Amino acid sequence: MTINDVCAYKIIELLQVKNITQYRLEKVSGITHGAMARIINGKNNTITMKTFFKICCAFNLSPIEFLDDNLFDFNNLDLD
Repeated sequence: MTINDVCAYKIIELLQVKNITQYRLEKVSGITHGAMARIINGKNNTITMKTFFKICCAFNLSPIEFLDDNLFDFNNLDLD
């Protein structure tokens, strides 16, 4: 999996766990619907640090808490 795939998967998981809609996440984070849809649908090639931090803040998580998941294990990621 790519880093973007893993981020999308984690966002979808957090939406379910925290019972938040994608619309609500977009409004709280300030990320446009189009940009969020591209991230979640895996059509985004990169996620900027600014966007990453906005997503973390919207979920009320630190970046460390967001990344504290086996999904982000280097052995599971395609870094090319």
